[in-house]
Amino acid sequence: QLQLVESGGGLVQPGRSLRLSCAASGFTRVPYNLGWFRQAPGKEREGVSCSSSGGSTKYVDSVKGRFTISRDNAKNTVDLQMNSLKPEDTAIYYCAALRGRFSQCALESSDYNYWGQGTQVTVSS
Repeated sequence: QLQLVESGGGLVQPGRSLRLSCAASGFTRVPYNLGWFRQAPGKEREGVSCSSSGGSTKYVDSVKGRFTISRDNAKNTVDLQMNSLKPEDTAIYYCAALRGRFSQCALESSDYNYWGQGTQVTVSS
């Protein structure tokens, strides 16, 4: 019903910025909550940011003030602007979607039922 493809990952030095993008295709003409998650080797998947179909956003404490989620429903994309990157931001980043109309979103992996393939972000000198 919905396919998600992430892009924009890469190798950057600490303090630099990256902008990740997730393009959705398929049955996109319905409301969705959208989220960004990340997983580092040996660690559990972590919710980074989400955007509800109703327009609210949420961020994990470790990225507040540095990351910004944005969505363009006309283009069927959701982006994650990542500024002031730190080595601990290194992970595979995934976008995810949950069909439905919600006023709020959650940073719980189990809430989402559509996932992209992930894009690697490496922050290192």
